[in-house]
Amino acid sequence: MADGRPVEGVYLSGALDLEALFGRYFAAHSDRVRLRRPEEIERPEEVCFALTWLPTADAFRPYPNLKLAASIAAGVDSIVHCPSLPADAIVTRVRDENQGDLMAGFAAWQVVWHHRNMRFHINHQMRGEWARRNVDDYIPPRDCTVGLLGYGFMGKAIARVVTAMGFPVVAAVRTAPPEQANGVTFEAGEDAILKTAARSRILINVLPLTHATRGILNALLFSAMPKGAALVQLGRGEHLVDEDLNRALDSGQLAGASLDVFSREPLPPDHPWWRDPRILVTPHQASDCSPVLVAAQVCRAALDVVAGRRPETAVHRANGY
Repeated sequence: MADGRPVEGVYLSGALDLEALFGRYFAAHSDRVRLRRPEEIERPEEVCFALTWLPTADAFRPYPNLKLAASIAAGVDSIVHCPSLPADAIVTRVRDENQGDLMAGFAAWQVVWHHRNMRFHINHQMRGEWARRNVDDYIPPRDCTVGLLGYGFMGKAIARVVTAMGFPVVAAVRTAPPEQANGVTFEAGEDAILKTAARSRILINVLPLTHATRGILNALLFSAMPKGAALVQLGRGEHLVDEDLNRALDSGQLAGASLDVFSREPLPPDHPWWRDPRILVTPHQASDCSPVLVAAQVCRAALDVVAGRRPETAVHRANGY
């Protein structure tokens, strides 16, 4: 700041202890920013930014001069939809090349899991049985189209890896890009998502959560997919209509699903998905941000907004990404 003091910030989350997770990484930037818990803030009017994740509805209300709400990850939906977020506050997300690589590797593993029915081998290993599958049971990779809902930073990283394994990829986009990527085709326009689903033996969702995408993984979409297809859900829990997935699996319209995100997290221990052999559950860990990078990017963003600059990591609040 102009007076030489660190920029004042506050930890705001209704779900996580952000100080415990990130405090030691922000300590390296203590000469430029100072982050504290809400109960430690003596003068709320001096707080310029918040490090936040799943803020409560009134989380931002005590801070009249808040200029920045910085997400700890790539997702910002819970922040931009928070009713107490000031109308003029900038929202930032973390942009991490390593995160894209992690997501791509995780998605590629899920493609192999469903394409090769790897649960078959795990079940036989548990019984000590040497059981081989007939190669005629496999769909050749070049005939097994993988669909992508979401073709931003994460989607493009996934497409690079999946096409390198020999699978054609079709991605739903608003407008088809002028340059076509090797092995990737596009469905564009208002019905792009349904058209992509109709071509997908394995459908991967990495969409941001917006009003338009909430509940997008529903009965209509599942019915458009080839019978016996699989869903890989890596986006946001609220994308999925849970009951519609259950019905699609029970009817055989879908053969299986991989779920990394849920409308309620953690997934309750008594939830039937834990014990459903058609579903692979992982604990919202398809990709993680480096805490060192989080601290560096948020520190830079805080200094930018105080200086009147728009941070490179800022999102368009109206779009939600």
